[in-house]
Amino acid sequence: MLEGCGRSGGAWSCARSRGSRSGNLASRIMDGTGDRATHAASAKWYDRKEYVFLDFCIEDSKDVAVKFESGKLLFSCVGGSDKEKYHNEAELFEQIIPEDCKHKRTDRTIHCLMKKSKSGVAWPRLTKEKSKLKWLSVDFDNWKDWEDESDEEMGNFDQFSDMMNKMGGDDEMPDMDSMEDDDGGTDSDDEKLPDLE
Repeated sequence: MLEGCGRSGGAWSCARSRGSRSGNLASRIMDGTGDRATHAASAKWYDRKEYVFLDFCIEDSKDVAVKFESGKLLFSCVGGSDKEKYHNEAELFEQIIPEDCKHKRTDRTIHCLMKKSKSGVAWPRLTKEKSKLKWLSVDFDNWKDWEDESDEEMGNFDQFSDMMNKMGGDDEMPDMDSMEDDDGGTDSDDEKLPDLE
């Protein structure tokens, strides 16, 4: 709990009471030394059968640190044109396997891949906390409702897709007139129709 905020020597600072948690770094404006505060990095996530994907959206990131724990994710970096400090901490919805988790930094994003300890269990949200986090959103471009689809249905769709790709375009379609009937004979459709009056 904050006891008071004020300006001291041109810098904003907030004093905390002894009983407060120091973990809410995003709420600080500036610390007493004039250093920039730490902000929560914006991120998007999506769920798959065996993995959970989380992308932190920070351009030109440096000093990236990602720590995967069985039920928790810790992230920090410096990034952007103003070299802001970022820190995120999340209690995860379910357990992950830390040694099978990875992250990769690109110019605009830090991609995190987290291996679920219970494969095939859908995560309705990333965190245990049910309330919406301001820094976190669902990546609807990559979201799939995979838990509603059986493996057999997905396999059939893949086979259908492969078959369609092998067929090619209209140029490669066989001439239907040259195909023979199964019984080798003519059917009633082959007879000449009488002229209309």
